[in-house]
Amino acid sequence: MPSLAELVHRIDTATPPGRDRAVDGLRALAIAGVVLGHWLVTALVAGGDTLRAGSPLRVMPELAPVSWVLQTLAVFFLVGGLVNGRRRGPYGAWLKARTARLFRPVGALAGVWAVSAGAMFVSGAELETVRTLGTLVVSPLWFLLVFALLTAVTPLVSRLHPAWPLAAVACADLVRYGLGGPSWAGWVNVVAGWLVPYCLGLTWAARGLPGRAAGWGLVAGGGLAAIGLVAWGGYPAAMVGVPGAPVSNLDPPTLAAVAFGLAQCGAAALLAGPLRRLLARPAAWAAVAAVNLAAMTVFLWHQTAMIAVTVAGLHAGGRLPGLHTAPDGLGWVAARLAWLPAFAVALALCCLLFHTYERSSVRAPRRRVEP
Repeated sequence: MPSLAELVHRIDTATPPGRDRAVDGLRALAIAGVVLGHWLVTALVAGGDTLRAGSPLRVMPELAPVSWVLQTLAVFFLVGGLVNGRRRGPYGAWLKARTARLFRPVGALAGVWAVSAGAMFVSGAELETVRTLGTLVVSPLWFLLVFALLTAVTPLVSRLHPAWPLAAVACADLVRYGLGGPSWAGWVNVVAGWLVPYCLGLTWAARGLPGRAAGWGLVAGGGLAAIGLVAWGGYPAAMVGVPGAPVSNLDPPTLAAVAFGLAQCGAAALLAGPLRRLLARPAAWAAVAAVNLAAMTVFLWHQTAMIAVTVAGLHAGGRLPGLHTAPDGLGWVAARLAWLPAFAVALALCCLLFHTYERSSVRAPRRRVEP
């Protein structure tokens, strides 16, 4: 069995010399933001034999700025545009490979949860509990559908300026909020909203990452626009969904969320240089490469890991603070932070068990580190 140093060296030498490691670093940061965000803002409250979903943001709205740090979906789509904009080879083969990587691991998740749901029903679990847990697992999958759609239309939107989908988002919000139009008009934003950072990534793939002035311009412009829309436009402060809130910035995406995403894209451009220098170090690159090679597994199974720890704790010790109790104050936040290592261990076990479904879709003949 190779030592850690040998493994780090092997990963470093297997990486193509021309690979932009900063892109992988940005993807890893985006994954970490999504995972930590879900683990921190999702509460499973035990009441009798039932588990119900809650959120500390509903009780403690002053924590909304945390969601501005950990809601990193725009960076996912930006990186997707950067990677897909550099595609080579026939479109059909490329699209087949990309969609296989996206959806092959979903089959394993669906199979495990179909069996789990059946076992819960047989054991007498409450319908609300099964629905709550199933929703937590399934709800992140919308991302894959949107990303797959944008990947498929990459040749059509490769020269589309991000300002056009941004204008579509603004018009949709104007119709549903400003003019009292139907709420379904907002579903245009499910595609248009994420097309903004995706098109930005395609543009940067063709022309190169912007300079510091342009990066700071996006940070300032997008950030100030998002703050203004929250302060005076009536948009919610949280950049994630809050149970029971009348408006969500993500379901579907709002103009505030898209403006915030532009600020994140600017920050990503500014971080690219420092990340590139950091990831020239073999040890740092090995860690980022490992995350990227298991990106889909981490994304699909992180909610299951949290659920597994929650259910195991319920059977072992009853109602545990930060795990089964209502998110009613900073004490709950402190307790939840203490549970994060347990969630991480459970996620690592999930990756060991199910990473093979992702590896089989990205294995290359020369075994290089793939995006």
